[in-house]
Amino acid sequence: MARSSSFIHPLWARLAALTAFVFALMMPLQASAQAAPKIKMAYAKCAHCLSMALVPGLAKGVDIEAINFVSGNDALTALVSKSVDIAQVTYLHFVTGLDKGMDLVAISGQVNGGSELLVAAATPLSANDWDGLKKLIAEFKAQGKTFRIAASRGNAQDLHMRGELLKNGINPTKDVQFVNIPNPADHQAALQRGEVELIGTVEPFASQIRLSGVGKHFNFPYNQAAGKLTNLIVTRSDIIKEKPEAVRQTVAAVVTLVDMLNKDKVGWVDSIVKGTGLDRGVATEALKNAYPDYNMYRGATLAIADMMKELKYISRDVSADITKNMDYSFLVSITGKTPQELGY
Repeated sequence: MARSSSFIHPLWARLAALTAFVFALMMPLQASAQAAPKIKMAYAKCAHCLSMALVPGLAKGVDIEAINFVSGNDALTALVSKSVDIAQVTYLHFVTGLDKGMDLVAISGQVNGGSELLVAAATPLSANDWDGLKKLIAEFKAQGKTFRIAASRGNAQDLHMRGELLKNGINPTKDVQFVNIPNPADHQAALQRGEVELIGTVEPFASQIRLSGVGKHFNFPYNQAAGKLTNLIVTRSDIIKEKPEAVRQTVAAVVTLVDMLNKDKVGWVDSIVKGTGLDRGVATEALKNAYPDYNMYRGATLAIADMMKELKYISRDVSADITKNMDYSFLVSITGKTPQELGY
């Protein structure tokens, strides 16, 4: 018995030591897996928005689920209803949300541009012929007809279009009839069927309309208060409080995305093709009108709010809300730049 006991004890000791060693190896992996917080992120279906599908693959220390919505309006609704934690929306959504008292905090830019005004191919107008457009609108009125202009109400392109019209002496609420087509994928069909005379749309659908021959370029509507500003990454104050590191790592992934898009657009083209079903030629053309940029432009946002108030999009002065709810701390931490260098 003594011999058997002396043989068994060392064996069990070795097994116990081996088991402890294996658990010691597994514990950091388990802790790492448990430590990675989860973030649900919404983004819209447009050329500059669809690159957000690449963010989860660029993230470190956070598990991001990217969810694609038809429009920025839908992404905003998902955010404020707490279905998602972070959303890619537009400066317009941010300002209108603040006007309505929504809990929104801007944490990063993403991609700007993407807007274009187009007319039917047979329309007797050349690019930027505003006098010709005003004459055409007057002719429609003399004939008892209304000049119809379409866009997706509430998106950046809608705002760009209205601001550009106003700046060129056309009142978008009195001189023309606005036609709301929520899904920009439907814009080409409306122009082709003659349901509208001019359309303010978003890439890649603008390029699709031009390349198909259905419509032609009239104007890039960037000569207004919003300029080329389009996309903004926003979250809620409760998410910043509960998951600050997850928010930081999500912003870090967006910064990485922007740097990548500025160097190589192949993955971006792939995301547009996958997200819209359009061919690579359209996707490639669309990116000529998109500008990756993670900065957030506070001064321009204040000017946008003024223009939106003039256009009756918002009902009050939200200047103080804008300054309070643009949080540069994550971008500062990640890039090492000052708020002023980041657009404050």
